[in-house]
Amino acid sequence: MINYFKMAYRNLGRHRRRSFLSGLALALGTALLMFIGAFFQGEMRSSMETTLRLNSGHIQVRDADYDPDKLSVAWEYLIETPEQVAAQIETLDQVQTATPRLNASGIISIKDDSIGVEIMGIDPASSANDPYRTLVDGEFITADDREGILIGYPLAESFGLKVGDQINLLVNTSDGTVDEQMFTVRGIFTTGTSAYDKGVVLLPLAKAQAFSGAGDHASMIFVMLKDREDADAVAAAIPSTGFQVKTWKELNELLVLINDFSNAYITFINLIVLGVTAIVIINTLLMSVFERMREIGILSAIGMKGRQIITLFIAEASLLALGGVTFGALTGWGLATYFGKVGIYFGDLGISGGMVLPDRIYPYLTLDTAINLIITAFIVTLLGSLYPARMASRMEPVEALHSAQ
Repeated sequence: MINYFKMAYRNLGRHRRRSFLSGLALALGTALLMFIGAFFQGEMRSSMETTLRLNSGHIQVRDADYDPDKLSVAWEYLIETPEQVAAQIETLDQVQTATPRLNASGIISIKDDSIGVEIMGIDPASSANDPYRTLVDGEFITADDREGILIGYPLAESFGLKVGDQINLLVNTSDGTVDEQMFTVRGIFTTGTSAYDKGVVLLPLAKAQAFSGAGDHASMIFVMLKDREDADAVAAAIPSTGFQVKTWKELNELLVLINDFSNAYITFINLIVLGVTAIVIINTLLMSVFERMREIGILSAIGMKGRQIITLFIAEASLLALGGVTFGALTGWGLATYFGKVGIYFGDLGISGGMVLPDRIYPYLTLDTAINLIITAFIVTLLGSLYPARMASRMEPVEALHSAQ
């Protein structure tokens, strides 16, 4: 076997430019495969984590009649004494934090401009609100602040607002009327998700309850778990009498579905890239067969059998695969690592079907994915070499020598 690889090495060396270009094509294909795999994994991972941290949490507990699309703060749709309910949920071992939130619809008006927003009343001390603590300017709101408001960076930019500015906020109250009040911008946050940041403003829970007339009520208990895979077990342990208990899978059905299908379209794209790479390898080895017909004829004439000729061509393909796939894997890993740190900026991708898409995608390459792609690229290269190798093995010595003249 070692002799076959020595011969294969010499044959590749006799046509260095062609061998280099073939190896380069294989390397580019492998690097592209790894980067595409890392990109889609990173996209799905970022979308899932962002949606869970900002929008749905791992579990939401709501009143049995609450409709999240209406953002009603009428008492009959809200949870009474929410802090007690949250405290009971937090006693479960799997729960990291449980905090009440009040969601209401509102309008910000500044001079002649206005925009609809979602008012979210939060407990500023809860770790569930950590995604909002990245501040562009100012400070985070405190529980006893009665005039402060936290707004997103895109909203501040669109209205030219800065910390200390006054804004007029209107809210739909629990009795169906509208109330308004001037608030002072305490801080400007960014979650790295423009579509979300420009549509949400944060108030301390107590102030949001008083402002909207919700009293000691909340729209939901927002629950974060230590491990999201425990969501079903925790949901089953929460008393459901008078409540809706929704897990992150139920709250994000579209995102879960897309995540499940993502493996299918990644596989489809990989097959396209691998197919192109295999064609390049087949073409290279076919050219080698036609250029070496005299050599193949002589080898056959001196007694080299067909399976030995096949082995020689497979050895050449193996050396091409070893060099090309190795270089491509290192390049793909390097690209995935670099862009995994700095991200790829896409800007405002909007919010679709409850999915919160971040402005920047961070590719994420797992070891399993990298190993699978490397093995697949190597196998495809070897399979691609079978046709030209088989063609060479079937040449009759006399015919091969005659054709080469």
